[in-house]
Amino acid sequence: MDVIFSDRADAGRQLAAKLVGYAGRPDVLVLGIPRGGVAVAYEVARALKVQLDVFLSRKLGVPGQEELAFGAVASGGVRLLDRDLIRELDISELEIERATQSVKTELERRERAYRDKKPPLDLVGQTVIVVDDGIATGSSMLAAIKALRQMQPARLVLAVPVAPASTCKRLREHVDELVCVHTPERFYAIGQFYEDFSQVTDEQVIELLRRAAERGPVARPPGSGSGGDNLVDEASRKSFPASDAPGWIQD
Repeated sequence: MDVIFSDRADAGRQLAAKLVGYAGRPDVLVLGIPRGGVAVAYEVARALKVQLDVFLSRKLGVPGQEELAFGAVASGGVRLLDRDLIRELDISELEIERATQSVKTELERRERAYRDKKPPLDLVGQTVIVVDDGIATGSSMLAAIKALRQMQPARLVLAVPVAPASTCKRLREHVDELVCVHTPERFYAIGQFYEDFSQVTDEQVIELLRRAAERGPVARPPGSGSGGDNLVDEASRKSFPASDAPGWIQD
C-alpha cells in the first residue's frame, strides 16, 4: 500500500517530528514552496514554534508536454536548464525564453499575492528549513536551493515528506541537511503517497500565511486549535507523474 499520509497536514506533522532539534529557536525560519508545500510547512512551523514564510520555485515545462520539466526558475531569477533534454527534444531558444518569461511572470504574481508588502527575505545568518509536499525529479527544488544559497543562510535544511532515494542522494550534496520521512523504492507521483492530495489554492496559501503571522513563532498546544487549522484538508486527488531530469545546469 502506497499511502503514507492522510493529507498535507498529516505529512507536516510527521515531518515536524523529525525536526524537533530546531524547535523554539529564534534563528530558524521555515520556508514553504507554494502552493502545496506551504500546507506542509505551516504544520512544521506550528509544531516547532518558529516563523513561516514562502519561497517560490517553478518548473519549465516542455511545450506540449508541460508535465515534463526541461528546467526551473526560482525567486531571485535563478534558472536551471537541462541542456541534455533540450537537445534531445530540440527545444528552441525562443521556446525556452517564452517559457521562462511565462514562469517568471507567474512567480512575480504569486510573490505579490503571498508576501504583499512584506520586506524582502533576509536570510543572512539564519537557519532555513525549506519545505515542499514532496519531490519527484528535484528540478524546481534545486533551483530554489541555489537561489537560497545566494542569500547566505548559516544553515540550509531541505525537509520533505516523500521523495525517491535517488533524488535525495542528488540533492543532499547541495544542502547542509536533508530530512525525508519516506524514500520509497517504487515512485511514480507524489500524490500516490497521500490519501488526500487536493490542489491548494492561492487563497488557502494566503490564509495559512496570515494565520501563521498572527500566531507568531509561539504555537498553540496540539489539539487546541479549531477546525480552521485543517484548511488544506479538502480534497481532489490530482497528482502528476515524475520525469527524469539529469544534467541540470545553472543558466
